[in-house]
Amino acid sequence: MSSATAIGKWKHTVLYLTLIISLIYSIESLISHKLHINHNKIRLKRSPNLPLRFRDDGTFKILQVADMHYGMGSITRCRDVLDAEFDYCSDLNTTRFLRGMIEAERPDLIAFTGDNIFGSSTTDAAESLLQAIGPAIEYGIPWINPPVEDDDGDQGALRLIDGFGNYRLRVHGAPGSVLSNSTVFYLLFLDSGDRETVQGRRTYGWIKDSQLRWLQDTSKQGDNQSITGNPPALAFFHIPIPEVRDLWYTPFIGQFQEGVACSVVQSGLLQTFVSMGNVKAAFIGHDHVNDFCGNLKGV
Repeated sequence: MSSATAIGKWKHTVLYLTLIISLIYSIESLISHKLHINHNKIRLKRSPNLPLRFRDDGTFKILQVADMHYGMGSITRCRDVLDAEFDYCSDLNTTRFLRGMIEAERPDLIAFTGDNIFGSSTTDAAESLLQAIGPAIEYGIPWINPPVEDDDGDQGALRLIDGFGNYRLRVHGAPGSVLSNSTVFYLLFLDSGDRETVQGRRTYGWIKDSQLRWLQDTSKQGDNQSITGNPPALAFFHIPIPEVRDLWYTPFIGQFQEGVACSVVQSGLLQTFVSMGNVKAAFIGHDHVNDFCGNLKGV
C-alpha cells in the first residue's frame, strides 16, 4: 500500500469518526433534557421555623404520599395504570397530581411514607428524590421523609433502634390559644424496613422489638409541654402488618384490589398500639391499588 493511499484512508477514518461524534453530540443535546434530571440548587429546611400547630378552626390536615416510585421524569413510565394510559403516563403525571393535591387540600404537613423513588430505574437517586418531593419544597409546606432526627432531639437513643426513620413529632395548639405552647397531638413514624429472609424464606420487613420498646418508652415519658395525660397520636409506616388482612372479615370501608403484601413475622405492633392507649389510627402504603380502612382492636 502506498503512503498516499494510507494517508487517504486515515483521513477518511478521522472524518468518519468526527461525523459520528458530531451526530451523537447533536442527538444528546436535543434530548438530554429528557434523559437527565436537572441539577438546580434547592434549598432544604431541616424543620419548619415554628412548631407544627393546629389551625384556628381546630384542624390539622396531613397529606400522606406513598409509593411514587419516581424514576427519571418524563422517560419513566407509570405503573398500575390502564393499558391505554401507559404510553403517555410518566413521573410527570405524578408531579402534576401531587401539585394538584397540595393546591386543593393545602395541608399543614406532607408525610412521605416510603418507596418515594424507584432506585433501579434512575441513574441518580438523590436527584430523583429531590424531584419526587419537589412540590412540597416548592409550596413551602413542612414535609417528613426518613431519615430525620427525633423531634425531641434524642439522637443517642435513636441510634440504638432498628431502622432509620423512627421519630415522634409534636403538634401544638392553635396560635394564640391557651394550648399554643402545649403538645396536643403526636405523630409517630416508624421504619418498617425493606426485604428480609426468615428461615430461608424471602419476606418483607417488619417493626422490630427495639422499635416497639421505643414506642412504649415515648408513650410513658411524654414531654413537659404536653397537655394533661397522654395526647392522642397517629402512626405512619410503609409495610402493612399481617393483621391488616383481617379487615376483610370486618365492616371495612373501601376496596381490597390486591393482596396485602406484608411480612410473615407477627411484629406485635398492633398490640403495642393497643397497650399505649393513645394511638387512634395508623396509615400505611406499599400496596399500590388497595383502598380501604377499618378498625382493628380500636385502632
